[in-house]
Amino acid sequence: MYNTGLTSNEVITNFLDKSIQEGVMTRSREERLQIMLSPEELVVVDDFRFKQRMPSRAAAVRELLMRGLAAVGYAAAENGRKSNDFSVLGKSLSGRKG
Repeated sequence: MYNTGLTSNEVITNFLDKSIQEGVMTRSREERLQIMLSPEELVVVDDFRFKQRMPSRAAAVRELLMRGLAAVGYAAAENGRKSNDFSVLGKSLSGRKG
């Protein structure tokens, strides 16, 4: 993680301010993003959602996405990385029974 000298709330506020100024954040959501989560990852998302009193899973995922982007300063994924490298729990869940 990058050390910018800012608190997480300041980083998130700066991210939101910049996004609004650039017109990135709008009320209409015209694109659908479908993701697959393991049962363990879904538990983590749901726990976050309920602790933060979020109205829906989608709202919780958007909030987590926003926080993650703000924390890394919009860092793009490196070429050659696979979706398996981006587990919510930070580890591959290969070998689990499905």
